[in-house]
Amino acid sequence: MSNLSELFGSNVFNDFVMRERLPKATYKAIKKTIDEGVPLGQDVAEVVASAMKDWAIEKGATHFTHWFQPMTGVTAEKHDSFISPTADGKIILEFSGKELIKGEPDASSFPSGGLRATFEARGYTAWDCTSPAFVKENTLFIPTAFCSYTGEALDKKTPLLRSMEALSKQAMRVLKSFGNNTSKRVITTVGPEQEYFLIDKEMYKQRKDLVFTGRTLFGAPAPKGQELEDHYFGTLKEKISAFMHELDMELWKLGVSAKTKHNEVAPSQHELAPIFSTTNIATDHNQLVMETMRKVANRHDLVCLLHEKPFAGVNGSGKHNNWSMTTDDGMNLLDPGKTPHENVQFLVMLCAVIGAVDDYAELLRLSAANPGNDHRLGANEAPPAIISVFLGEQLTDILNQLKNGCAKSCIQGGELKIGVNTLPALPKDSTDRNRTSPFAFTGNKFEFRMVPSSATISKSNYTLNTIVAESLCNIADRLENASDFDSEVEALLKEMVVKHEKIIFNGNNYAEEWIEEAAKRNLPNITSTVDAAKEIITEKSISLFKKHSVLSKAELESRYEIMLEQYVKTINIEGLTALEMAKRQILPAGIAFVQAVADSVNSVKATGIDIDISAQTELLVELVGALNGLKKEIKELEAVIFKASEMEDDIYKQACCYRDGVFTRMNDLRAYADKLEILVDKDYWPIPTYGDMLFND
Repeated sequence: MSNLSELFGSNVFNDFVMRERLPKATYKAIKKTIDEGVPLGQDVAEVVASAMKDWAIEKGATHFTHWFQPMTGVTAEKHDSFISPTADGKIILEFSGKELIKGEPDASSFPSGGLRATFEARGYTAWDCTSPAFVKENTLFIPTAFCSYTGEALDKKTPLLRSMEALSKQAMRVLKSFGNNTSKRVITTVGPEQEYFLIDKEMYKQRKDLVFTGRTLFGAPAPKGQELEDHYFGTLKEKISAFMHELDMELWKLGVSAKTKHNEVAPSQHELAPIFSTTNIATDHNQLVMETMRKVANRHDLVCLLHEKPFAGVNGSGKHNNWSMTTDDGMNLLDPGKTPHENVQFLVMLCAVIGAVDDYAELLRLSAANPGNDHRLGANEAPPAIISVFLGEQLTDILNQLKNGCAKSCIQGGELKIGVNTLPALPKDSTDRNRTSPFAFTGNKFEFRMVPSSATISKSNYTLNTIVAESLCNIADRLENASDFDSEVEALLKEMVVKHEKIIFNGNNYAEEWIEEAAKRNLPNITSTVDAAKEIITEKSISLFKKHSVLSKAELESRYEIMLEQYVKTINIEGLTALEMAKRQILPAGIAFVQAVADSVNSVKATGIDIDISAQTELLVELVGALNGLKKEIKELEAVIFKASEMEDDIYKQACCYRDGVFTRMNDLRAYADKLEILVDKDYWPIPTYGDMLFND
């Protein structure tokens, strides 16, 4: 299919397909459910299911699956065929409305944080009709939510959908206060940029740390890293270009609007960015992006690494979560317009987001926490663990005016003159960008830059939606009861600027001075996932999520347990992998090379010739010292892993032990292994080096 307009969305049961294949009454009914949240009738589901089945079979589908996002952080699917046997030994192809609406996977085999016991297996998947079904690999994929028999959310999508409704409800209250009687709901939109590494498949297979953990647990720096800054936006190598081309084609078929692709800063690192879409669809699409990247890479003899820090010493990967709010009739509520100082509705929405980020900075930090991101945040490549907001010169100036009364002017960008007559004068934006800020305003949206590269964007977005819903709720309460609307808005904006200006920082977030300044401002600096996890079960958090019906206390407590369990399991796997590699690969390689050097020394001595062998003997001493250090650290790591594994009665203390004990000892072990890598002859070294993996053409 050479026509891109025909290719795009060709495997998606989208609005165009529904309009073509559904009776008018059914189409109107399903659209009413999608657009307005009207309950879906069983009769409508039956007609949709029949049309969906016929369309999918025409696309080559033999099975269907309810595709959902359990608390593992990846997607899950159970495939059922369309076939139904007949009495004469034949089959017919069936798919009912009941099968479309509801599935029943085993709820006890997924992480539940105590919501489900092993013997309580029943769980349900419920069709999310707002996210289109699609055909992939001969299967009809139906996006769904996943809940327990007793109704609790066991997935990442359910709280996201709830949060979208919560934000819409509160945003509409504010809009109606401003006299908006045309919009029916507010939609949050997201464009998640995805960073990733590509390395040679054969080298990947030789690195057990990459296979088991997704990151290198050992590895000395290559002679060259990213210091020449020659990889960023550099020319694509043929093999990478071929991968990216196929990736685009596969994603476009699935309706994923992959727009931008380029080399990132670190060697072998790249990025893909899509066009904005509704948040739950963007979340589904990002999962498809990650899954498709891995599969397409495999076909090109590559492996796609999505870990936040697969290689020490060079930049890691994240997602830039570009978030905004739009009405159903097309108004971007975060668009300042040409005169933002006069756009009062925009200023209220802007202050609502700023206030939300300030009031719930700990929760927003939590939403970006996982073990991999602990390596990345604050490493001169990503924002620090301190949450702050970048607004730029224009909006900061306007807020300063509001603090002192009312805004009467705004800084304009003007024209950028390059000084070459043949080049056109460019319209200059009123504000520069700040790539070091964790939460930056970028024209008509906020860019949350802390999101982990390997994680679903659901958690960050349902957190963001919920905290902004709370901020909007407080604003609506005031505006709805105002005797003088204009005066109340003016007072409200002034109060919010004064209260929340401490969260605004337009400088270099990488600088040590900012850490000191942030402490003076009493901004939280939560550096580890273990500490961040506690924020989800504070009374403040429980009250917030309960108030807006996003997550119950039990659901929050379960997520706390799951988060710490996954941290413990992740570091435990890393520790055990480090031990295996050290004992079975690195230690034997070091011993073999020591033997070779010792044999060389003895051979020279045996000649009886007076030859200076100080180089060999010094190398031998250095090698033996590193080997002894390695052996000592192996024993220390074994002991602390055993100690941590025994602390099952208190998950928080156990997680702390893995963080402060196991993780620390792994780094100590690595120091000796990396020293040996530099000393040992390449022919003896058992695993591909950083230079091999990052600069392999």
